[in-house]
Amino acid sequence: MRIQASRSAIQGLARLILVALLSGCGSSGGGGSGGASGGSSTGGSSATGGTTATGGSSATGGTTATGGSSATGGAPATGGTLGTGGVTATGGAGGTAGGHARGGAGGGGGTVGKGGATGAGGAGGAGGAGGAPPAGGASGSDATIVPDPSWACGMPKGIASPTRGTLVFKASLQVTATQDVGATQYGHRRVLDIGGGTVTGTKLQATVMKGGFDFELTLSNGVLELEQIDVLKASDGTLIYLRTCGVAPSGTSEVRIVPDFEVANSSSLAWLNTGTFAGTRTVDASGNTMEVDVYDVSTASAAPSTVTITAPSGATPQPWDCNTVTGAKGASVFTENVTLGSSLSIGTSKRGNRNIIPITGGSVSGKVNGTVVYGGGDYQLVGGTTKLDARYVISSNGDFVIVRNCGPIGALVPLFETRADGPYAFLNTEKYVSSDPGSGSGGVSITFYERQ
Repeated sequence: MRIQASRSAIQGLARLILVALLSGCGSSGGGGSGGASGGSSTGGSSATGGTTATGGSSATGGTTATGGSSATGGAPATGGTLGTGGVTATGGAGGTAGGHARGGAGGGGGTVGKGGATGAGGAGGAGGAGGAPPAGGASGSDATIVPDPSWACGMPKGIASPTRGTLVFKASLQVTATQDVGATQYGHRRVLDIGGGTVTGTKLQATVMKGGFDFELTLSNGVLELEQIDVLKASDGTLIYLRTCGVAPSGTSEVRIVPDFEVANSSSLAWLNTGTFAGTRTVDASGNTMEVDVYDVSTASAAPSTVTITAPSGATPQPWDCNTVTGAKGASVFTENVTLGSSLSIGTSKRGNRNIIPITGGSVSGKVNGTVVYGGGDYQLVGGTTKLDARYVISSNGDFVIVRNCGPIGALVPLFETRADGPYAFLNTEKYVSSDPGSGSGGVSITFYERQ
């Protein structure tokens, strides 16, 4: 719906809250299968099926027995493993195909098994069993993906297979830059800058506004996690706040995502607030594009298999919510002047009155020196107690620091993430507090302190 005059007044008031009450931040809210064909045997059993890998990691072919024993003197069975992974079949008597291997074939590729026992009237050659999945689980485009318990960002009990639902829209996004943060305290982090895009669907047509961030994390076992923050503008002018979380097994480029929408309750698009959605996200690095498909899975049928994601043992899980450990201000660490764009009022939605203030740049000085990267914003909830949640990135001589500074006025607590062996690794200790936003050139000024 079009933003009405009364909302413009609210937007203006929210802007005054930012400057007059020193509130420059906000809350993001809280939000292969393939059978094996057996060879026929003249006088023996025919192998009509093979091992099917329905879980595991990227097993697109499962174990296949391509031959069985002949009953007339017995030709050797040449059954072995086909596909991208799995335990090899090293032979076996001819005929009956291998059993169904749940968890699927894993690993980096199996060797074709050679040889089979010969014999008159021999039974069919047994196909090899599906291999153990690699660390982190296995891929399965039609499987339910169950994230590691540390992944607490939408459908933690299992993300439905999107294509079993109904397509809502397809989005094509432009990736204008990638900040390779490096190996941080959580894993290998990259930040993809979203430079805009388009959304097309029967019930939703929109543009994706520039300034979004895709926070992509690859764990040491190859599992990928992500959180993406975007703002959409529907064809009728309605603004939509979109926070997307996702996870993918090791070796899989397609990420299973759970989008969470916030739109004004009074909008004709308010159905986005209450729907159950899942989708896929893929990146074409050579074309600098990202494709996102979103489905309504509220009535999706159950998938035939489940893929369980496992985080590396002893790994520090990334936080999905704000840090709430407060304390007194100690020594000053660094000060930043953050420049801001015009406020974007989502309006009253399922978590409250959402207001977004885009971040357009800035400077940093102190124990950290550098600039604030264009993008991100303060995704604040305005009300009796305004909660700020600023998400942005600092660039400093080739190093990057991800900042999330959130909480109510008077109790802002930052979370930092940067290269574990870099010059600013001391920020990863989570022992800091923030000042409230003060007036700055073109925006706000904020100082971070050691926590006492």
